[in-house]
Amino acid sequence: MEPGDYGDDRVFLHLEHGGVRTAADLSQAGHPVVTVHALGPEDLGRIFFLSEFATAVAGWVLGINPFDQPNVQEAKDNTNRVLSEGAPDLPEGDLAELLDGLAPPHYVAIMGYLPYSGETEASIARLRAALIERYHVATTWGYGPRFLHSTGQFHKGGPKVGRFLQLIDEPAGDLEVPGEPYTFGTLVRAQADGDLQTLRNHGLPAVRIVVGDIDQIKERI
Repeated sequence: MEPGDYGDDRVFLHLEHGGVRTAADLSQAGHPVVTVHALGPEDLGRIFFLSEFATAVAGWVLGINPFDQPNVQEAKDNTNRVLSEGAPDLPEGDLAELLDGLAPPHYVAIMGYLPYSGETEASIARLRAALIERYHVATTWGYGPRFLHSTGQFHKGGPKVGRFLQLIDEPAGDLEVPGEPYTFGTLVRAQADGDLQTLRNHGLPAVRIVVGDIDQIKERI
């Protein structure tokens, strides 16, 4: 990415080790850059604490309680409802409408209920780069349901500037969940359904796409 591809709502964190500086071009372009000097592996604990403290402060600035997650629990409750009552009829939504008028300070959250793989990561990286180059907005990416416990509260309880793209697939295989009447595939889809319902219940724009080739989505933006 080039410095000019980023919007003016960005702050960059640069971890510097061994005197190697790679963020000078961002700083020269006028983007705020925070540099943290890392002293090597033995410095990891300090960086963890610094990150945790910064998360708490950022949560306060954004109006999110970083020590509570009521909207994450809301998504869990919706997931349990899907498991007990069956899958709801959820329209996919319109990608063009989701992207219409997209500009900073809006951001695009890509939420992938997809297989963990290097191929997935590479395709998502290309999709994110295309969004940044065209719209100059921040993008986030996470595997579901894992991201629900990190950025999930920000999505639903933070500033209403997010646009949400949920990517799901149709798994070729499945496994039973021991002691439960459903499979892992059913559980993951219920979590995706619960999250999408929660986003839409809060009036947030959210689109679902069943993917075969993620790069085909990149061509549609």
